Amino acid sequence: MTSSEVISAATGPRRLEGKVALITGGASGIGECTAKLFVHHGAKVVIADVQDDLGHALCNTILGPTNSLYVHCDVTDESQVQAAVVAAVKTFGKLDIMMNNAGIADPSKPRIIDNEKHDFDRVLSVNVTGVFLGIKHAAQAMIPAKTGSILSTASVASYVGGSASHAYTCSKHAVVGLTKNAAVELGQFGIRVNCLSPYALVTPLATKFTRLEGEEFEMAMNSMANLKGVTLKAQDVANAALFLASDESRYVSGHNLLIDGGFGIVNPNIKIFQYPEN
Repeated sequence: MTSSEVISAATGPRRLEGKVALITGGASGIGECTAKLFVHHGAKVVIADVQDDLGHALCNTILGPTNSLYVHCDVTDESQVQAAVVAAVKTFGKLDIMMNNAGIADPSKPRIIDNEKHDFDRVLSVNVTGVFLGIKHAAQAMIPAKTGSILSTASVASYVGGSASHAYTCSKHAVVGLTKNAAVELGQFGIRVNCLSPYALVTPLATKFTRLEGEEFEMAMNSMANLKGVTLKAQDVANAALFLASDESRYVSGHNLLIDGGFGIVNPNIKIFQYPEN
């Protein structure tokens, strides 16, 4: 988050005042950006990640030790996910927001005959089982309070084929299905469950998968994007997460919020809206 973005967030209404959030995969990328925004809007944030150095540095030097806590958490290990939720409640007294953001991708192998089962299993273990465990243990903390917001990071690959690997695409479709099912069950307790599906943006995961860095990555993605003149940033996803985490979305549940500039609704072969060049 840039200094101007921090100022903007800090001087506006504090939309998460008094709330406690837990973010898996919160030490870098979308999770890190969201954690910063949540803290600037008054939340206490627990960062759960396997990147210990990054997590500790984020909490100690940027978010502040009074506003945040880092816990080591492998989301495929149920005991560690449960421990992260317990740590949030023990440290800050409750859990209002759970963001299941941890995710991985497998090596880029377009042909299914070249894909390995162990890579497929590994991706689903983090991206699907990790979300399931996050929802399960967050719900356990939220049900007695009869309120809460659970978010999961999905992807453009949750509703469009051909944009990612077979394993990654399968996992993100599954996140949407799990979101809907959990929203149906947990609505009776006042708990909302939603997910976010962003188009491609610069994150450690995306740049590693494409082998493109920074501006080169953004130029390649912008060339395929539907919405021109704007580049998707992690801040845009964090802003969407802020909306779904806050009371402004108090009647939104079971929703997959697309942050894709219309990418998923257009067939690029259809040219009826082409304007002549000046």
